[in-house]
Amino acid sequence: MPDTNLTEMPNEENEVVSYTGSIRISVVSSIGMVPVENASVTISYTGDPGSPLDVLTTDSSGQTPVIQLPAPPLDLSLQPENEQQPYSEYNIEVTAEGYEPVLISGSEIFANELSLQPVRMNPLAASEEDEKVVIIPAHTLFGDFPPKIPEEEIKPMAETGEIVLSRVVIPEYIIVHDGVPGDPTAPNYWVRYKDYIKNVASCEIYSTWPENAIYANILVIMSFTLNRVYTEWYRNQGYNFTITSSTAYDQKWVYGRNIFENIDYLVDTIFANYLSRPGVRQPIFTSYCDGKRVTCSGLSQWGSMYLASEGYSAIEIIRYYYGNDMYINTADIISGVPSSWPGYDLSVGSSGEKVRQLQTQLNRISRNYPAIPRVTADGIYGPATAEAVRIFQGIFNLPQTGVTDYPTWYEISEIYVGVTRISEPG
Repeated sequence: MPDTNLTEMPNEENEVVSYTGSIRISVVSSIGMVPVENASVTISYTGDPGSPLDVLTTDSSGQTPVIQLPAPPLDLSLQPENEQQPYSEYNIEVTAEGYEPVLISGSEIFANELSLQPVRMNPLAASEEDEKVVIIPAHTLFGDFPPKIPEEEIKPMAETGEIVLSRVVIPEYIIVHDGVPGDPTAPNYWVRYKDYIKNVASCEIYSTWPENAIYANILVIMSFTLNRVYTEWYRNQGYNFTITSSTAYDQKWVYGRNIFENIDYLVDTIFANYLSRPGVRQPIFTSYCDGKRVTCSGLSQWGSMYLASEGYSAIEIIRYYYGNDMYINTADIISGVPSSWPGYDLSVGSSGEKVRQLQTQLNRISRNYPAIPRVTADGIYGPATAEAVRIFQGIFNLPQTGVTDYPTWYEISEIYVGVTRISEPG
């Protein structure tokens, strides 16, 4: 069990103050994106797995209620000189009829933060494993990981003057090689682009930091990733993947790890953005490091936290590290979606073909997620459509406004594509 001194501390009046974070677990089948209802979810301290703290049951959307769990004091994650672990770790064991059990070890909880733990269960008919085990290693800001091998921020393209892509495209999937490039035994995972960025950001920075620091770091992570996509960096070396999970070559990604609500929503809001310089078509390869154990010519993660706490905006943080000629750009093309965002919010009173598309997609999603009420696909955004959107937003961790804004439109599109496929790669 964790040291209780990390979760309870005296305040100035010498009263004991307890710190907690929260978690919600979402369980889906690995085939067909079907929520797993009535799954049993057992939570225990990673250091004391034999003593369950709580047992939860998933609803028709495959989700548990949000529950509070002890966490270390918030300040520990805001001080680079701190040597104590600033998060608590939990084991999550999931069982469900017809599925192989899943054990996740090391799910992270920070004070005052909502953790979102995804769980993918393999149907017994499609699996030969007795139990699937996911081990989440130490956070990169706390554990010991190899420093990034320096690279040029702008990659040379083919001598013929040809370019790999004519414009920046947000890919539907990133293929992640879970090891160093030359390790043929490391598996490759197909990961949805937004999910990849959310995972990396949750590995690389603390969700407790000021929003502008998180925003700046996500921009850097996305630009780094899109440079790998745009230049086909690894494919041009004969590999069959987009990027690796090695911090020496790329950025940290952990199969099955938890992410955090604020990171989740911020990525949904800005996922088509990247960083660019005038006259350079490719997204800039934005190197970064923690700024404490490792220094580099790019962004300092701890430094970005300090600058944000001093009132710097995200672009001011970016320009502090990369220069004043760095700009936030937006990709014109987003792969894998049936239809692009209309360019304005859809709400009660809206009408037209975009509304009809939205209603049709929600009705298909509701076959997998029956908590979402079916609506008449008449192209008129009435109260029933707004309610269906609101319930969708609640299931997929978006503000429950009932308004289809940019992040909601693309989340609906992504889930629609997911449920209409018989199975997903990877």
